[in-house]
Amino acid sequence: MRLWLFLRLWSALWHIGLPVVLIYLWKRGRKDPLYARHLGERFGRYRPRLPGAVWIHAVSLGEIRSAVPLVRALLDRGEVVVTTHFTPAGRREAERVFAPEIASGRLVAVWVPFETTWAYRGFFRAFRPKLGLVMEIEIWPRMIFAARKARVPLLMCNAQYPSDSMARDARFGVRPALMRGFAGALVKSDLQAERFASVGVSNITVTGELRFDQPIPAEQLAAGARLRTGLAGSRRIIAFASVTEPEEALFLSATQAILATENPPLILFIPRAPERFDDVARLLDGLGVPVARRSVDLMADFTRRNSAAVDVLLGDSLGEMYFYLSLADRVVVGGGFQPKGSHNIIEPLALRRPVIVGPHIQTIEYPAVEAIAAGVCLQTSAERLVADVMNWPDPAPETITRFVAAHSGAAARTVQAIAPLLRP
Repeated sequence: MRLWLFLRLWSALWHIGLPVVLIYLWKRGRKDPLYARHLGERFGRYRPRLPGAVWIHAVSLGEIRSAVPLVRALLDRGEVVVTTHFTPAGRREAERVFAPEIASGRLVAVWVPFETTWAYRGFFRAFRPKLGLVMEIEIWPRMIFAARKARVPLLMCNAQYPSDSMARDARFGVRPALMRGFAGALVKSDLQAERFASVGVSNITVTGELRFDQPIPAEQLAAGARLRTGLAGSRRIIAFASVTEPEEALFLSATQAILATENPPLILFIPRAPERFDDVARLLDGLGVPVARRSVDLMADFTRRNSAAVDVLLGDSLGEMYFYLSLADRVVVGGGFQPKGSHNIIEPLALRRPVIVGPHIQTIEYPAVEAIAAGVCLQTSAERLVADVMNWPDPAPETITRFVAAHSGAAARTVQAIAPLLRP
């Protein structure tokens, strides 16, 4: 009864609030025109049609990046794929990574429909998917029940159930009831399997973390190797990666303190949000140290425009994280020094770089707990950040190699788990 009432209220709110959503998209479209393009797709009107596709819902940038190895594995099997997104960042990344497949008609990237029965009806009519895979733990009530009505198996994929979400849901959430509407869950770890089972989710398979299978762009690694000596000489390089706006003051203070030490390392400062690039540049200039910007002081091929001494390189570009990480000797991953939680630690680990995170790791519980236990990741506090950055002993590279190898293979396990649903 409670779920029935929630769904009725949810549908009513979406229909009443649809003008507000459209105004939101229009306003966001003034800064990013893609928000306001292909609007018909959000109403369930799709010009590209791909019957029999495997549907992968990746709401934004992080989710589609997680999905890349899985999509590749499905394409290699001869499947066709439709990816759905809510944000331009997610859609653009899909269109960039899979441009050849889009051109050949093997993949389409579109907006996810609005949360209405009639919009999803149009989506299922256009693509008639074999199954749907929702990346991470995106819960869209109408999506779940529209898929059931259309007899499309919908599974959570690369899923985890953070401890703080569980605690909140236990008090007043309807999310456990909604999750039971999925046809199953492909989860990251045994602990996550236990958590989903505890709220009544069935058909659970432990497949691991897809990000361990992400392709690493060799050209970015080569560029980092070429630039390293000319940029830093013999100095160590410390990366502050995926820095969120609430953490900027902390990391700027840490940068200043580190650069004041004897024989200081070079600092890479990489904001999470592109809209913060210019503001962070001004804040770094205020430290009174030599600062270079990727967008200004490096050319398109990553070579330097001049040989001036640099203490800080601002990573103000998108899609080049592996380049920055390849330069670093150790990486501090942002997000975890504020309550929303840490960002991805797998990319630096994949490059055999030791990682430091903040206190809040519920968003990356797997594999952060395992990485900390293995000694390849250090959890610290804001108060101890500078000391740990400077003094934490490096784990052996082979230790990181073994850790990454032990946690790879999720794409193959996911395809194996869904194989019965892929048959014609």
